[in-house]
Formats: sequence, C-alpha cells, structure tokens
Amino acid sequence: MQEELSILIQAQYPLIYLVTSEEERTEQAIAQVAQMKPQQRVFVWTVTHGIIEYGQARNPAQQGNPPTQHNTISPEAAIEWVIRQREPSIFVFKDLHPFYSAPVVRWLRDAIASFKGTQKTIILMSPVQDVPIELEKEVVMLDYPLPDIAELNQVLSNQLEQTRNRRITTEMREKLLKAALGLTKDEAEKVYRKAQVTAGRLTEAEVDIVLSEKKQLIRRNGILEYIEEDETIDSIGGLEELKRWLKQRSNAFTERAREYGLPQPKGMLILGVPGCGKSLIAKTTSRLWGLPLLRLDMGRVYDGSMVGRSEANLRNALKTAESISPTILFIDEIDKAFAGSGGSSDSDGGTSSRIFGSFLTWMQEKTSPVFVMATANRVERLPSEFLRKGRFDEMFFVDLPIPEERKEIFKIHLSKRRPDIERFDLDQLTGICEGFSGAEIEQALIAAMYEAFAQDREFTQLDIIAAIKATMPLSKTMSEQVTALRDWARQRARPAAASTAEYQRLEF
Repeated sequence: MQEELSILIQAQYPLIYLVTSEEERTEQAIAQVAQMKPQQRVFVWTVTHGIIEYGQARNPAQQGNPPTQHNTISPEAAIEWVIRQREPSIFVFKDLHPFYSAPVVRWLRDAIASFKGTQKTIILMSPVQDVPIELEKEVVMLDYPLPDIAELNQVLSNQLEQTRNRRITTEMREKLLKAALGLTKDEAEKVYRKAQVTAGRLTEAEVDIVLSEKKQLIRRNGILEYIEEDETIDSIGGLEELKRWLKQRSNAFTERAREYGLPQPKGMLILGVPGCGKSLIAKTTSRLWGLPLLRLDMGRVYDGSMVGRSEANLRNALKTAESISPTILFIDEIDKAFAGSGGSSDSDGGTSSRIFGSFLTWMQEKTSPVFVMATANRVERLPSEFLRKGRFDEMFFVDLPIPEERKEIFKIHLSKRRPDIERFDLDQLTGICEGFSGAEIEQALIAAMYEAFAQDREFTQLDIIAAIKATMPLSKTMSEQVTALRDWARQRARPAAASTAEYQRLEF
C-alpha cells in the first residue's frame, strides 16, 4: 500500500482519499513517502488545530505549543492557504467529510486545478468513506490495510524489549502474531501488554488472552461476530456426502496445498429445508478445518443514518475478515439478506443493490483465503447472479433426513442426554417420524423430557412417541414450499446425503 501511495504522489495525483482508522501509523507511512525524491514537506490539518507541519505535530511537549498556520482552522481558509504554497508538499486533511459544503467542495476543485504540474497532493484521511459527487472523477480511493505479520512482529519485539522478556520460542512468537492478525497496531500493543500484565510473561496461556481480547474487538463493530462451536462435525447425523467434501478440504489452506498447485477454496452455498443442520454444518466446519469463524450479520450492515454508511459497514467487515485470514465467513439465511436487491431503488434508494453488487465483486475478485459459507432456505429469492458457477466452489442441497439418518439423529441426541440408550427402540422411533427435520426430532425429544420431568419420573419410549404424534412437521405445513425447493435442487445442486448422491452418480 505504501508503494501504491508513493506512485500516486510521484505521478502528481492531486487528490487521494485514504480510508483508515489508524492515523498515526498512516501519517508515518506518508512521511516516509515524502522523504523520497523529490522530497516534500508534510502538513496536517485538523479542525481543532488548523494546519501544522508534520514534525511539529509529533512532539508538542518538546517544542512548546506547535504553531498553527495563520487562520487555517476553517476548511475554506486551510484549502486557500494550501493553494498559495509553492513548495512540493503533501497536505493531509483529517476528517474533512463532516464539513462538505458548496464552498468547501469548490475550494477543493480549485486546489485540484491549481496543482497541475506541481508536486502538491491533498490526502483526505478518515475512517469513513464519504466523497462528494463533484469530486468522484478526481479522487483516488485507497483502503489502508491493517498491520501484516511483519509489522505485528515489530510491535511484539518492542513489547518484549520493554519488559525485558526476550526469551520466547519461535513457535510461541508465531502463535502470538497469528492471534493478533486483524487488529490495529494500537490494539495489538494493548492486548500484548494485557497478556503480559495478566501472567507476567508471554506464554501459551497468553495466546488465549490475546484471542479473547481480539474476539471482543471484532464484536465491538456490531457487524462481525466471532463464533465458537463446541460441537464437532461428527455430532451431525447424516449428510455424509457434504461431510466427505469438507473433510477432503481440511488442509486446503496450507502451504502444502499451494505447492501441490491447488487453488484456495472460495466458498459453498448450502440450500435446504429449515431445521436440517445447515447452520450447524457451517459452525462445525470451523473446528474441522481449525480456522476462526466470523458470522456476518447482513441486517446490521444496513444503516440509513448516513448516505454511504451501509457500504462502508460492508467494506470494513470484509476488510477485517481478510486481515485475519485464513478464516471462514459465515452468512446465515443469505436469501433474506439479498432478497429483492434488484428492485431496491424504489424502497431504499438503491442501497441494497449497491451492497449486493459490492459483495458479488468481492467474492469474484478476492485473493485472500476467506472461505464464504452461506445458507439459504428460499432459493427463489436469490438473484440469478449469485447462483452462477464461479461464485461458490459447490452448492449443496440438504433434504429431510432419510430413515438411516433419522436413526442416527435419534442416537446422537439421546446419547447427549442419557448414557443408556439401549432401552429405546430406535427403529420404531425412526419409522413414526417420517418427514421430520433434525431440529423437529430434537424438539420432540425435549418435549418428551419436559412431560416426564413434570411428573417426576424418567422419560420413556412412549413419551417420545406421544411427542412425535403431537408435532406437525414443516414438511406438511409447508409442503408446497418444500416440494418446490426439492424440484429446483434436484438438477441444480449437489445432494448432501451420501445415498442420494450415489444414486445420482449411478443414474448418470
């Protein structure tokens, strides 16, 4: 990114917009670029201090109060002062977006016109991307990335040096660095200090402290959620074809896979009847692959408080996911998130369409190892662009469990609650719950336990049968919807059940 910034400045681009929340780190990068030939001075504007030369703003305690350039508190006066300067310079304006007015935009356009043939550049720096429509043809947008492993390694080395705790194994250093991926430089410094204070030295236990703090920081934005799942993929009944596909790719993000010539997996879409384990498959894949799982809440992405805020929310969430990659990005019920995005201009000014377009573009062009796992119940609501080949590596259909799978589901849920499941006739239970989803089977078992608990006795086979008889499964109450989904998926999606997949292979 620093190289790209240097090229733009040397090429005399007059206006650059840097999207970042790390002001100090970004200013240091700009100052390094300014030292290249031809050398340039760096000035920083804020609404609190006006324009101050970069060196003076760094250590005000040593230099007294840094002098503000004459009458440059207001944006208009600051830009006018910038235009009058003759030396090669870089002018950094922090958080100018709240002050966009007709005069400010006009002054910016005048500055751009006056910069032609000069070594002068204005950099707008803000954590929020907000560009007036009048400047869209003139500005270059850059997202300043979060620290990489090398930068975090320097942060960790500084922390170890300050605390005189230099004895740390290579393996421990690697774990601490990977645990801090996705944090800003300041956040990494703070979590390393916290880990140090908690136990006195950086050890294996402190990796968990760094990860715990990282989860809190990820949750803080309200859009991404760090999910931990105790269940393993073997606790899901059936879906053997889907499990086999996932187990084949358990080492897909390793260097060994790259050396073999395999591309990084992009993602998968899981369609199916509600309650059949789609979301649980996504969550347990995290443990199978040993990767962090981030849930993207599309409902929280949409924010009507400010124009462009929703797009910025999505962009920041995807950038965070990429920064801690390899990772799994989980989007539950994506059919609800993007339903009707094609005609959103009538209802939300086109925000949904822009969000959908940005997400599709990111999926198509991303190079970072972020595996997208999306689930959907109503496939007819998904736009056609979303389903074409290339967006996902595979599209699986999870149908209602067949008898063998229902028996396995009963065995799993009974084993969780009682060690002696031999007293239950699983074949009988399997036979009377035809058309039930895995979730409905579990709820029937829980209902039977509540019935027996209320009577202060152990639940029996008859309690479970009574609970099943009292339950009307979704396959009957929504039979038309389930039938339509099955008909659509029969020729378009890969079956998650091994028996169905084998039948289709033989038929082919």
